[in-house]
Amino acid sequence: MTLTSALNPSRRTLLTAAAASAGLALPGALDALARPLSAGAPKRLLVLGGTRFLGPAVVDAALARGWEVTLFNRGQSDPERYAQLETRIGDRDTGDIAALAEGQWDAVVDTSGYVPGHVRSAVELLRDRVGQYVFVSTVSVYADTAGEMIGEDTAVATVEPEVVEQVTTIRESFPYYGAMKALCEQAAEAAMPGRVLNLRPGLIVGPEDSSDRFTYWPVRVARGGEVLAPGDPNAEVQYIDVRDLGEWIVRTVADGTTGVFNAVGFDYRQSFQELLHAAKLTLGADASFTWVGEEFLLEREVAPYRDLPLWLPAGMRGHFDVSRALAAGLELRPATDTIRDTWTWAAARPADHVWRSGIDAAREAELLAAWHAR
Repeated sequence: MTLTSALNPSRRTLLTAAAASAGLALPGALDALARPLSAGAPKRLLVLGGTRFLGPAVVDAALARGWEVTLFNRGQSDPERYAQLETRIGDRDTGDIAALAEGQWDAVVDTSGYVPGHVRSAVELLRDRVGQYVFVSTVSVYADTAGEMIGEDTAVATVEPEVVEQVTTIRESFPYYGAMKALCEQAAEAAMPGRVLNLRPGLIVGPEDSSDRFTYWPVRVARGGEVLAPGDPNAEVQYIDVRDLGEWIVRTVADGTTGVFNAVGFDYRQSFQELLHAAKLTLGADASFTWVGEEFLLEREVAPYRDLPLWLPAGMRGHFDVSRALAAGLELRPATDTIRDTWTWAAARPADHVWRSGIDAAREAELLAAWHAR
């Protein structure tokens, strides 16, 4: 039995694709097979948001099918990006959604719902003029995100009713992010029972991700040298490429899918070290990895997930079961594609880009020196 034949098919794809990017060959490499996309008549789609990160991934996937797309947003974030599309202007924070009072659509995709009252108002205004409501939620809805198998039926977070009443803006919702998203899901389902699709993605990554929570790693590995890798090399990492999520959202509209789905990768357990070594192979980097203990990092106030993205200490990380989404047609590209495309996009950013996640070279060197000297 060869190395690759013994692996899960998706893990085999990860390794063989990484090797191919580096001009290497591994035994048992397989050609990628793409399942045909759902066919059907063009749809009329309303996207609440639509011009930043996930929104464009949804819009582009819909336009590629020849669908008619209408946007609703404040007109402030990249307003020229889809100048050819009808855009309704409003502001959910101020309750200004009058622009949605007329029109009919096959489905609504809500990428900008954070406050239960905002979602309730939109659904109640639209429910008689749309067929399906797709709400982009989050795996943060779960009360406990450190379980071994977190499925869609796992208990969700809650928040006191008086807090909910006080939260009227997106910014005010952030301290209660998971619980508020759960209430948004419930508000949509209550107003349109049986016609709502609640999607719970984890970390959404890829080109145009301004959070840098994944981007840090391809860029750091490509720079080469000794790379500080945090915690347990066998710890699982889960994320989803924004393009895969956008494509699947459009496919669920085409198929009329409803219900609740975790939407994150993969159909196997990808470890942190597999991700970093895939980045090394894909980008042809001269990098080595030094795995630094969690206690050491925490003692030096290195913040999980922010200073070293994707890292969560033991007891904070869990596994999100995505079998339901995979059975419903979610398809995930090889991690090597996400790594390569994210690095290519990041490399074109201005040299003075201010990173929102990750540590700088001086801090990394300081930590590595202390680790070796302990």
